[in-house]
Amino acid sequence: MCGIFAIFNSSESKEGLRELLIQCSNKIRHRGPDWSGYHFEEGKGGKHGIAHERLAIMDPESGAQPLKSEDESIVVAVNGEVYNFKELYAALATPYKPKTGSDCEVLLPMYQQHGPSVKMGDMLRGMFSYILYDKTKDLFFVCRDHMGITPLYIGWGKDGSTWIASEMKALSAHCVKFQQFPPGHMYCNQGHNKNKFVRWYKPNFVADVTPIGGPLPTTPYNPDILRQAFTTAVTRRMMSDVPWGVLLSGGLDSSLVASIASRHIARKNPEFPKLHSFCVGIPGAPDLDAAQKVADHLGTIHHSYTYTIQEGLDAIKEVIRHVETYDVTTIRASTPMYLMARKIKAMGIKMVLSGEGADEVFGGYLYFHKAPDAREFHEETVDKLSRLYMYDCMRCNKSMSSWGVEPRVPFLDADFLELAMSLDPTNKMIHSGKDVAPADKRIEKWCLRKAFDTPDDPYLPDEILWRQKEQFSDGVGYGWVDALKDAGEADVTDLQMEQAAHRWQYNTPTTKEGYRYRAIYEEVFPGEVAAATVPGGKTIACSTERAMTWDASFANRADASGRSAGVHESAYDAKFAADHKESASPPKKKAKK
Repeated sequence: MCGIFAIFNSSESKEGLRELLIQCSNKIRHRGPDWSGYHFEEGKGGKHGIAHERLAIMDPESGAQPLKSEDESIVVAVNGEVYNFKELYAALATPYKPKTGSDCEVLLPMYQQHGPSVKMGDMLRGMFSYILYDKTKDLFFVCRDHMGITPLYIGWGKDGSTWIASEMKALSAHCVKFQQFPPGHMYCNQGHNKNKFVRWYKPNFVADVTPIGGPLPTTPYNPDILRQAFTTAVTRRMMSDVPWGVLLSGGLDSSLVASIASRHIARKNPEFPKLHSFCVGIPGAPDLDAAQKVADHLGTIHHSYTYTIQEGLDAIKEVIRHVETYDVTTIRASTPMYLMARKIKAMGIKMVLSGEGADEVFGGYLYFHKAPDAREFHEETVDKLSRLYMYDCMRCNKSMSSWGVEPRVPFLDADFLELAMSLDPTNKMIHSGKDVAPADKRIEKWCLRKAFDTPDDPYLPDEILWRQKEQFSDGVGYGWVDALKDAGEADVTDLQMEQAAHRWQYNTPTTKEGYRYRAIYEEVFPGEVAAATVPGGKTIACSTERAMTWDASFANRADASGRSAGVHESAYDAKFAADHKESASPPKKKAKK
């Protein structure tokens, strides 16, 4: 993961622009501590500057950016990874000989062949945000990946300049207007859609492509196809020229990622070093024990990190500065991830695989138990995916990148999403409770669990494969969330809460914990424009108005903890999991020892 930054059509002097570019780019250097690169041009409407802060994952020796074409007329700065770069080179109409081993260099010949078109996003498989400048046309072109896995912001200065940055902190003090760059979109200063956001990512499950209320997916469930598709998504993300590992919470999603990665390493090269896995929590956290069980099963070199509640509380302000949000759930989960990233980087690890996205795709959050029918269930997953870039994608990327560690998220692979979101949603629905016959019971993410339930060659122990969902902020230790609430109670008075709507008319905090975060955020990022980059709405156990109609209690529930959804089993043990599993599964042979 890197940091990209650019200013186009600036009225600054050449010396002034250089100073400004370096000053602003320096604010995101944590994303790319390995090297800094700058490029300057004199355009028709003003001066241009492009900066790149590099985290060297592929080709550390010669892959420095910005990258330039042979005649130096095309310049590109990229944040992210293009996993299918070799296939893209092979598909070029005109053969191209790369000058570096960087996967991102393929964007240069692709632009020469396709221009600033939707193909420049649609053909890529990976996570990416990039800025491209064509000197001969004085054209700049910006593109963000399909789901917003990589963060990106756009802003406009008083002089009419356009600013692009991986993080808001690089441009917020200099722009009169700024916002998150929408995922799956591109932006160009020329052409039919001049200075407009144009969607290039158009799968059937995107709400503004196939409106809510359209036909439901009908693809039948095939566990073998789903398993193979996700295996491909994981192994595709294992390309790296530097040491890497996996985040392992002990939950289903991260455990499957770790299992596939470790199996692939063992079968491809038995002599290859064992996989490193990482978990974090306060002492006694549910995730620590579960992750250790998975690590023991897989044989990873496991690193179990603990932090004290006070260490977490001390980090809150820095977490808000790095993650650039005041959303309660995001901050709760970002803090342990931020602390863990620092320890991972200290070990020399620069890239990790992570399990974000599965709950949005398969309806894994506990409130999905309340979904009344397949349409409601499916449309809620679509809505969750459309918002993911403002929540889990941002939390995962910025928390890890704050210490120069790149997270990769196979559940958000474009090809895997196409398959998983085309499934008939009845296969994803949860069937539980006393009124459900044993033969009809299914727990959350049943179809994903079932796809990896291979008793003759088990991916995971049954107690992990069928473990109930824990939100990350809960799994790192229930005492963590409770301590954050207590800190809010201690810092914020009743009078302050009564006056909260007068202080913040937009997105008024509804709890003292939320008030505390909002006050810190305002101190770091003042102004209404900065506040508006964080999504509005109540912080509740479910994220949308649709889900609030499923259960009347959701509308008045301020706690965003997964425990508040009303279906969490505190005594959810291996036996409970086995009952859910066996009731929905045919008899099978015992796993081989």
